[in-house]
Amino acid sequence: MIQLTKRNGERFLLNHNQIQCIEMIPESKIVMMNRDYFIVRDTPDQIIRKITEYNAKVQDVHRQLTIVDRR
Repeated sequence: MIQLTKRNGERFLLNHNQIQCIEMIPESKIVMMNRDYFIVRDTPDQIIRKITEYNAKVQDVHRQLTIVDRR
């Protein structure tokens, strides 16, 4: 999940796997697969960076858990 900020300053966590698209109006409008949407202060580039960083962290944890020492 990634942390975003609504226009009113409220922070929330969003399951990025449910994002259908991001519309670039003056703010970023995140449209979810169920057609709900959130208007956030974060720019599309910031949102993409947060998703990329989150996915990298998940991959690192997975890598650490699957390494087996066979000495």
